[in-house]
Amino acid sequence: MSASDDNGSDAQLDSIVGNLLKERKDLEVDKIFRALVKLEGSDLHMKVGRPPIVRVSGTLKPLNRPPIENEEMVRLLVPMMDERARGIFEQEGGADFAYVVNVDGVSWRFRVNMLKQLGKIGLVARRVNNYIPPFQGLYLPPSIETLCHYDQGMVLLAGVTGSGKSTTIGSMLNYINSIYSKHILTLEDPIEFVYTEDKCLINQREIGQDVKDFEIGMKHAVREDPDIILVGELRDEETFMTAIHAAETGHLVFGTIHASSAPTTIGRILDLFPEEMHGAIRSAIAFNMKGIVAQKLLKSIKPGVGRVPTCEIMTFTPMVQKLILEGQDSKLPDAIRIGEGEGMQDFTMSLKNLIDKELIDRPTAFAVAPNKDALKMALKGIQVSQPGII
Repeated sequence: MSASDDNGSDAQLDSIVGNLLKERKDLEVDKIFRALVKLEGSDLHMKVGRPPIVRVSGTLKPLNRPPIENEEMVRLLVPMMDERARGIFEQEGGADFAYVVNVDGVSWRFRVNMLKQLGKIGLVARRVNNYIPPFQGLYLPPSIETLCHYDQGMVLLAGVTGSGKSTTIGSMLNYINSIYSKHILTLEDPIEFVYTEDKCLINQREIGQDVKDFEIGMKHAVREDPDIILVGELRDEETFMTAIHAAETGHLVFGTIHASSAPTTIGRILDLFPEEMHGAIRSAIAFNMKGIVAQKLLKSIKPGVGRVPTCEIMTFTPMVQKLILEGQDSKLPDAIRIGEGEGMQDFTMSLKNLIDKELIDRPTAFAVAPNKDALKMALKGIQVSQPGII
């Protein structure tokens, strides 16, 4: 695809989205979303009794307006929900959906969670960047690029909410889109990044809108001739089983999971299953997983850079496979530390690299360091001797 073709498709997409937004009348709440965009904030929080609060470069800041009372909050938020979202909200007390606001002619997407707390309605929304940054723009370790070149298997991004998992996966898929001619199929709840096709054919399906749920979406996916499947989040037994089955049958599967580190991701997956299945699941993980990347976002000290990720990377070398098969998860951190030559790194290595590159300061690093003594020694150039793990 030529640059002119690419620009033409982008302009056409913007035109279609713009026309749709014109058909939808602006809502009163859109003014608050526009304020978030102009402040370059990442998140919006709306709670009864407080003014709207935005997160800018990791810090929460209230907007300069009076607190929102209950009646006004209902007036602001309820019109945002369509019939489906309203039904889910009334039944479950919360609903997730995508929301689009036009700001100075540019369409901005938000991932919205509508919620109830103390019987009152509230909202948390995350701004989704229209631009999918490349690896270089995200300050990711080079070894993450290697995980994009597999033909089959599973790659997981682990981290808490707001750790940048979706952005990293978006960057990885966009990289694949730029170099390979493959079919990428995504299942998301809701869709965050809207990809522009380059060399790949890309189909994006939103849970609730395009398909009922992840389980059904994954059952359909393996019949839709994908090379690569993105599962938004591995949150239950059925979704993981269908995802790992897709990996076993020749697909490359990307997914996210809530876990604090690469090694603890194994336990997090096992927690989805009854104990009698753990042996079979360990085997499936050992032979199909290609890599687990755990990350956290940290405030940067580099001018013009808001936040940068600290990443732990565990690739599935024979040693890592052996430890997982034998249930020796406690030895996985040591395997990561001695696997630096094979693209692995732990949070200590990552934090040291970020300090050395003057992307973060030492207080920020030590505040999140899992092992502060190891980080102190690493910064002094002292390598910790490794115990035998085989």
